[in-house]
Amino acid sequence: MVLKDFYKVLSEEKTGDAKYNFRILVNANHEVFKGHFPGNPIMPGVCMIQIIKELTEKITESSLMIQSLSNVKFMALINPEINPELLLELDIVTTEDDLVKVKNTTYFNETTALKLSNVYKKI
Repeated sequence: MVLKDFYKVLSEEKTGDAKYNFRILVNANHEVFKGHFPGNPIMPGVCMIQIIKELTEKITESSLMIQSLSNVKFMALINPEINPELLLELDIVTTEDDLVKVKNTTYFNETTALKLSNVYKKI
């Protein structure tokens, strides 16, 4: 975990051949939120991308490096004081050339917060 104590996994569920659901709890008291933004904490997009990478590494049991991001759509701001619990749906496919393709949708409550597709290279 790059950001120590930033989040914890509450549950992990395999929902299909290559589909996984993770429930995580974001630490609203983490130092990141003191600067992003004071008095109005908002989840930094780069932190969400890092969480998705770490969860994908857990599933693939591999170290990964981002090759590309596409269709990155932040649909709603995540305030960890109001919505600290997130649901991340991951669809993970590994190709023969050691690429890992991930489609993600992240929710809080019934609200879609993030949609993205990315490709990692196993390292």
